[in-house]
Amino acid sequence: MNTASASDSLRTFEAPAGVPVVDVDPYTDEFLTDPYDAHQRLREAGPVVWIPAYGIYACARHDSVHAVFNDHATYISGAGVGLANFNQETPFRPKSLILEADPPSHTKARAILARILSPKTVTQIRATFTAEAESLVDRLLVRQAAGETIDAVKDLSEVYPLKVFPDAVGVGEANRENLLLYGNMIFNAFGPRNERLQKSAELVQPVTAWIMAHCQRENLLPGGFGDLIYQAADAGEITHAEAPMLVRSFLSAGVDTTVNGIGNAVLCLANHPEQYALLRADHSLARPAFEEALRFESAVQTFFRTTSKDTELFGMQIPKDSKIVLFLASANRDERQWPDPDRFDIQRRPVGHMAFGSGIHGCVGQVVARLEGEVVLAALAKRVSRIELLGAPKRRLNNTLRALASMPVRLIPV
Repeated sequence: MNTASASDSLRTFEAPAGVPVVDVDPYTDEFLTDPYDAHQRLREAGPVVWIPAYGIYACARHDSVHAVFNDHATYISGAGVGLANFNQETPFRPKSLILEADPPSHTKARAILARILSPKTVTQIRATFTAEAESLVDRLLVRQAAGETIDAVKDLSEVYPLKVFPDAVGVGEANRENLLLYGNMIFNAFGPRNERLQKSAELVQPVTAWIMAHCQRENLLPGGFGDLIYQAADAGEITHAEAPMLVRSFLSAGVDTTVNGIGNAVLCLANHPEQYALLRADHSLARPAFEEALRFESAVQTFFRTTSKDTELFGMQIPKDSKIVLFLASANRDERQWPDPDRFDIQRRPVGHMAFGSGIHGCVGQVVARLEGEVVLAALAKRVSRIELLGAPKRRLNNTLRALASMPVRLIPV
C-alpha cells in the first residue's frame, strides 16, 4: 500500500529499471504553493517517470497524460483516483459510482448524469445563473461603496457556486457551507494520509450526517438534478440504493472545483490587467478567459489511475496494479503543446487542456462549471473597470486542488 507520506517514513521505493527518477514530493507545502518549477523537472525527465517517495509512476507531459486518460481499459479508475489502491485496501467511504468506477457500471451512471447535465439543461438554467451572477456583483459594489473590503474568495468565488449549484441540485439553503468542508476533505483524501487530510477530516466529521441527509430524496426539492437522479432510479436505470451515492457525487465534486476555478480566474485577471482590459472591451471573451484560467491555474492538479495489466507506456514497462499520478496542471503548461505556456492569454482558446480530465471519465459537470465561470467573468466585465489586489492572496493548500483561502480586492466600478 503506497499510502504513507514521505514525511512519515524514511523509506523510499526502488525505481524500476530504465524509468527516469524525479525525487519530488508533490504533497509538501512548498510544492503545493508553487508547483511549476517541479512540473518542469517532471516534464523534462520524460513522458513517464518514477517518484520514489511514494513508489508511483507519473506523467506530467500533455501527450502522456492524455494517453492515460483515454485508455480507460488499461488505466482504470475503479481502484481509486487517488494515491490509495483500492485493489489492496478498503476505501475510506463507499466508492463513487461515477469517479471511482469502470465500465459497465460507470457507463450506466454516466449516462444518467450526462442526460441531466446536457447542453439543453445549460440553456435552460443560463438565464437564472446569469441573473444571480450580475446580482451578486451589484451587491458587492454596494457593500464596497459602504466601506467594506471585498474578498474575491469569501464573497464571490465561494458564494456564487454555493448559491446556483445547490439550487440546481435541489438542496435546501441552510448550512450549505458544509459542502466546502466536505469537498476539501474528499480532494485531500486523494493524496497521502498526511496532516492535511487529518485536519480536513476532523473538520468535516461534525457535518457528515448533514451531507448524507441531503443525498436523500426527502431532502431534495422536486425538479432539481437530485430529484432527476431519483426519477432514474424509479425508472429502473439504477437502484434506489445507488441514487443517493450519485447525488453525493454532485455534492462532493460540483462545488469545490468551480469555487477554485472562479477564484483562480479572478486572480489571473487581477494579475494581468491588460487581459482584463481585453475582456472589458469584448464580453464574448468571458468563456475563453475562463478556459485559459483553467489551463493556466488548473483547479484540479492531479488524478491517479491504476494499471489493469502489464503494459507499456511511451517505451516504459509498467506492471499490473501500478499507481500512476497524472499532473493535469503540468500538462496544461507543457511547452510541447502550448506556445509560450507560462503566459496568460485569454485570446489563446486552449482547446484540449486537461483541467477537466479527458476520455470517458472527463468531468461530467464541466458544462455547468463552464457556464458558472463564464457568467461570473462577464458580470464582472460589465460592471468593474479594474480588479486591484489589496495585498497578496492566501492559498488554501489541498492535496489535489489549486485553491485560494482569501483574496482581498478593490473592484473599480465602471
